[in-house]
Amino acid sequence: MKTKTSRITGFYKNTLDQRIHTISQWANLSNTETNVLRNILSLSTEDASHMVENAIGTFSLPLGIGTNFLINNTDYLIPMAIEEPSVIAAVSNAARLFREGGGFTTHSDEPIMIGQIQLLDINDPEQAVQIICEHKHQLIEEANRVSGSIVARGGGAIDIETRIFTDTPIGSMVIIHLLYDTREAMGANAINTAVEHLAPFIEEITGGRVNLRILSNLTDKRKAYAEGMIPAQILARNNVSGKQVVRSIVEAGIFAEIDPYRATTHNKGIMNGIDAVLIATGNDWRAVEAGVHAYAARSGTYSSLSKWWQDDDGNLRGSIELPLAVGTVGGATRVHPTAKVVMKILGNPSSRELAEIIATVGLAQNLGALRALATEGIQHGHMRMHARQLAVAAGASNEQVSQVAHLLVEENKIRLQRAKEIVAELQDKNQ
Repeated sequence: MKTKTSRITGFYKNTLDQRIHTISQWANLSNTETNVLRNILSLSTEDASHMVENAIGTFSLPLGIGTNFLINNTDYLIPMAIEEPSVIAAVSNAARLFREGGGFTTHSDEPIMIGQIQLLDINDPEQAVQIICEHKHQLIEEANRVSGSIVARGGGAIDIETRIFTDTPIGSMVIIHLLYDTREAMGANAINTAVEHLAPFIEEITGGRVNLRILSNLTDKRKAYAEGMIPAQILARNNVSGKQVVRSIVEAGIFAEIDPYRATTHNKGIMNGIDAVLIATGNDWRAVEAGVHAYAARSGTYSSLSKWWQDDDGNLRGSIELPLAVGTVGGATRVHPTAKVVMKILGNPSSRELAEIIATVGLAQNLGALRALATEGIQHGHMRMHARQLAVAAGASNEQVSQVAHLLVEENKIRLQRAKEIVAELQDKNQ
């Protein structure tokens, strides 16, 4: 039996039908699931009308495959939904480089989320905290009364923490954190139900008034970690040695660690990959974005999510650490037909495994950007991919797109007007 590998040479050179066939075989997709990829059985307008209010249709994004991923000695092909050119190519190439160093090593925290309860109108915050601590076990039991399915799966409320804020414009407040194990779910609905249920009990025992009760998207107790090594010699590019590339990437990484202006663009590149997998799997990418950027500013200064350094052998090493609250049950993950196929392509991972997979994509995406920046510049590869979009925008037929894009790159005139001129020239030749 042939060993299944994500190292697929020249995957991008295959036709669309060939790529779909490869993925169908990889994930053992049924004909129905394969037709979802062919957009024959995608999200219907009827299903869309059940998912959101005032639905009038659906909106599609390109779905591509990140290749070459080796994570904890297991091969993965990673579906990514994104409209920006060069992202999937960059992440696949970066994953290949990490593969040369043994692939990615990952781990993750237990899926603990935080629900917040804002307690106001209290004369003695310290006393309120003491009362809450005395009733901790009762409050946890009460929260789990309304958490049936998650509790049955081994999750639910596990602890309560408190924070005191004094001298605010509205007086003192106590913030109660309900720590909640969401298991395979992202957990927003379960947590919100639990904290809303607890609010009147907290008011009763403290004599205060509860205002907000809602989850926090700063999921710093639910983080994912990924790390990998790239041998210096394979980083060489054009006239730049591997040693020079390592040094440049480390220097760029430190720039992002100390300067928020650089860190913002640095982290945006990381999120190019992460958001693409979140969208493909039907997860809440907005919630993850909010939590990730808050976490990046946890020191008081916005900084990089990743770290890069040179090891004792001169090789490049990178790591990433970020909060990743993702689910494999509930929400669009189990409703959207494409998201369900995407999860099957990923091997139907657990929520923690999915978070770890996503973290590796972020790290690989970061390497792809930094390597380009450290050598020929980010625009070189990006504009080559952008040429295909310009060809389509200029009216090129499916058969002409590659030819038009090639001429744009060859002439180094990657502009819409030139693309229109080439399309017109080709049409004249065919008349």
